[in-house]
Amino acid sequence: MLNLGILAHVDAGKTSLTERLLHSVGVIDEIGSVDDGNTQTDSLALERQRGITIKSAVVSFAIDDITVNLIDTPGHPDFIAEVERVLSVLDGAVLVVSAVEGVQAQTRVLMRTLQRLRIPTLVFVNKIDRCGARYDRVLEGISTRLTPAIVPMGGVADPGTRDARFTPFDDAGLQALVLDLLAEHDDELLAAYVEGRVSYDRLRAALVRGTREALVHPVFFGSAMTGAGIAELICGVEELLPSAEGDADGPVSGTVFKVERGPAGEKIAYARLFAGTLRTRDRLTFRDGEEGKVTAISVFDQGSAAREEAVVAGRIGKLWGLNDIRIGDILGVSRKSTADEHYFSPPTLETVVVPRRSADKGALHLALTQLAEQDPLINLRHDEVRKEISVSLYGEVQKEVIQATLADEFGVAVVFRETTPLCIERPLGTGAAVEFNKKDPNPFLATVGLRIDPAPVDSGVEFRLEVELGAMPYAFFKAVEDTVKETLGQGIHGWQVTDCTVTMTHSGYSPRQSHAHQGFDKSMSSTGADFRGLTPLVVMSALREAGSQVYEPMHRFRLEAPADTLAAVLPVLAHQRAVPQTTEIRGASCVLEGVVPVAEVHELERQLPGLTRGEGELECAFDHYAPVVRGEIPDRPRTDLNPLDRKEYLLNVTRRVGS
Repeated sequence: MLNLGILAHVDAGKTSLTERLLHSVGVIDEIGSVDDGNTQTDSLALERQRGITIKSAVVSFAIDDITVNLIDTPGHPDFIAEVERVLSVLDGAVLVVSAVEGVQAQTRVLMRTLQRLRIPTLVFVNKIDRCGARYDRVLEGISTRLTPAIVPMGGVADPGTRDARFTPFDDAGLQALVLDLLAEHDDELLAAYVEGRVSYDRLRAALVRGTREALVHPVFFGSAMTGAGIAELICGVEELLPSAEGDADGPVSGTVFKVERGPAGEKIAYARLFAGTLRTRDRLTFRDGEEGKVTAISVFDQGSAAREEAVVAGRIGKLWGLNDIRIGDILGVSRKSTADEHYFSPPTLETVVVPRRSADKGALHLALTQLAEQDPLINLRHDEVRKEISVSLYGEVQKEVIQATLADEFGVAVVFRETTPLCIERPLGTGAAVEFNKKDPNPFLATVGLRIDPAPVDSGVEFRLEVELGAMPYAFFKAVEDTVKETLGQGIHGWQVTDCTVTMTHSGYSPRQSHAHQGFDKSMSSTGADFRGLTPLVVMSALREAGSQVYEPMHRFRLEAPADTLAAVLPVLAHQRAVPQTTEIRGASCVLEGVVPVAEVHELERQLPGLTRGEGELECAFDHYAPVVRGEIPDRPRTDLNPLDRKEYLLNVTRRVGS
């Protein structure tokens, strides 16, 4: 069993490669076309219309005695969240590079992540039959812009023609290319090399070991359209990538990486099982001890999913009956949850979704809730005051897809407000606040003291206790912790507060009491509502004292343009607040690299063709957050009860409790 991901920059030919692989192993009789909208993995109507992959899809086939679950992932950066969810279930990957366009922005993002996660990866250079395909240039680009640890597995004859073909290196040719590289990672091979006793079998074994340990990356060439090099790639997948491991007799343990709705609206979870055997009618625990009963199972086999009574370790199954399941949930035995692990940058844009017909507000809420099940990173934000819903985005294409999906699948026509950057807040210093039980002006039967301290970048929010855990019921501590994290979703300026440590310094409550001969009296006894009501006031008082800084998202850009257009490009970069950090002249071309605010990228993309005679190529990817130091500090409208204004907050809380 091998769970294999196909990853690439958009239009490098991932889906076409998947079709060719399925045809070569006998799963399909005819190869579908992305342009014709009849491929196996692009099953959504929107995918067929646009010719791009939007959702990950699973197909299965056999190579000799190995069953391969192949997962085709989106290539467009707006749908990187789909790729992120797939990474947690892969045994190996094939990274597709175009022989014409070479290494592109998304290719580098994907390769860095595959290396960081130590996922064994083969590189397949596609489109060797296309005009402009160049062998040496692409290999150089892979070596300099992806990783130098590559092993070319052969050469290309007649590149750029329909007769282009991949010719594997013979034993001597391969040995000359890879011996030095493999010896760096293999002491036994190095010793044999020094002693002059390296056999081809030993070299091949070292190549397999190095690939499976993600130390080296074999590079294959071919064409998904003509079939050139596909047989060699299939052999490489079988020989070089590791099979799934897992004890089928052990306790059940798995990860949910995709959730969709069936024709009747039923929730279907895609799960990779790492251990154990899961059977129909089994009860499962997931997330925070929640339970569900599996009512049906499908297992992928020979191109499609077939109903089975069980799914075993190493395989991917579709599960029915788990109505509360979410993407990232761990099934069965507790493993480290992937729900909060992000391998790629978070969404950096936000927009308000507005129904064209006011009568569709309820339907829009339901539709977006279901879409958020399939893509949690769109992060619905409900503004109860203005009766609006905001979504987080990676880009304009994702916005167009959401709009089309709402219209086609839910019958809800929507428009979007202006897309704005999604900023964050970080505390500037330390701040503390406390409110005591039964002391004015605290109207809640609770004591809560909190201190907020800055924490390292990308550390998130950590909650700690400086009081004894036994000082009051655990449920009250949990209410404070949950409310702290919820409240920090909107800081002084309305942005999410992150990279801080919140420490509870004071606690206290009124024990359960009652009037004589009467039952429980809420007016005399603390409840969780007291702590949930008081905590936002304390959090915001502490944050006010600490102070907060708004940070805007920044992209790292790479701009390649004719050198004689540089004089026209540089003033525009400066106007868009882009900061070039390196400039390199390459013949008639100039390459600039630097950083630019996300807010300015769209306008820069719009102006670039006119400035560079249509020859400029701009690549952008999220890099970091930078303090907003110029212009007015951006504020985000609040959607909570506004604990920054004590009087307004208490009125809102009273009104909510009363209702």
